[in-house]
Amino acid sequence: MSKLFTPFKLGNIELTNRVVMAPMTRARISNAQDAADDNTALYYAQRASAGLLITEGSQISRQGQGFLYTPGIYTEAQVDGWKKTTEAVHRKNGKIFIQLWHVGRMSHTSLQPNGKAPVSSVAQKAVNGHCFAIDEQGQPGRVDVSEPEALSIAGIEQIKHDFVQAAKNAMQAGFDGVEIHGANGYLLEQFINAALNTRQDNYGGQNIENRARFALEIVDDICDAIGSEHTAIRLAPFGRFGDMHPFAQEEETWLYLANQLSKRHLAYVHLSDQKTLGAQAIPDGFIEKFRASYQGALIIAGGFDKAKAEEYLQSDKLDLVAFGQPYIPNPDLVERMQNDWPLANADREAYYGGDEKGYTDFPAYEAR
Repeated sequence: MSKLFTPFKLGNIELTNRVVMAPMTRARISNAQDAADDNTALYYAQRASAGLLITEGSQISRQGQGFLYTPGIYTEAQVDGWKKTTEAVHRKNGKIFIQLWHVGRMSHTSLQPNGKAPVSSVAQKAVNGHCFAIDEQGQPGRVDVSEPEALSIAGIEQIKHDFVQAAKNAMQAGFDGVEIHGANGYLLEQFINAALNTRQDNYGGQNIENRARFALEIVDDICDAIGSEHTAIRLAPFGRFGDMHPFAQEEETWLYLANQLSKRHLAYVHLSDQKTLGAQAIPDGFIEKFRASYQGALIIAGGFDKAKAEEYLQSDKLDLVAFGQPYIPNPDLVERMQNDWPLANADREAYYGGDEKGYTDFPAYEAR
């Protein structure tokens, strides 16, 4: 008996199936306000048959931005822009969370307010780190990330405030909840990772509790502001994106977070397995350990097809399965998998930037 297309109760939200559209940067915002627009709304509405949609990362502040043409969630214009998307998705009976994003050191001075340096747990630049920003010729392009500054305690408090305000903005915009981006070498992971975070205060060093403190405080503050049932987080255990390196007690760190997050009664925890992206995979057996430590709803993304998704569901490794790249050219991915219709492919050149081409112009299978 298939489980992938069965309903699931996510907190107080009824999902029609267990298919999740994973968050994916598409860099299609071309207005001066960095606000989601009509094409954004169309893109997500086309994919609303997923049990749950998770948006692309949406920066919580100008400081949090690390990529040109991505939508923010920190101004009134951006809230109004996202309302178009939530209304379009809800008209199709879909459910949608927004991913709250602060890239930390994975940014460039041209993206930062007043050309300031990006911020991180410590003042250490990501080796071979790149982002999409304004190059030396004043043109959009791939550039080396800038040298970061270590956050002060006051700076940490400001970012916590920015996350909370972004979460409130998201609920005002009509989202069903928020997913805190704690993966892929961005700011929260820059604190969690002991190979990078050598701070000597309560937010760093070899002490697991100290390195997890920033992420958990953000979770707690957002839960207090909008409710734990509307709050989720994405993590990438053993991830290596953004110049993240192995460190002592790495497994213990992620299992500590699992245990702590279990106490918060979140909407879900979302794990990203980076193997299909050419990076370190989650080791065999770890998901079972995480599942034992974290008692809430669990989503995993990374290299799933219909068969593998069903296998993981049947063996109770997870509750919901996130699909990323297949959703780019297959807006009707649920229907295609249900009916065993063939999947379309997309050229990688269409993934980032541009207009509606390679974004909203992929037809449903039946329409084609």
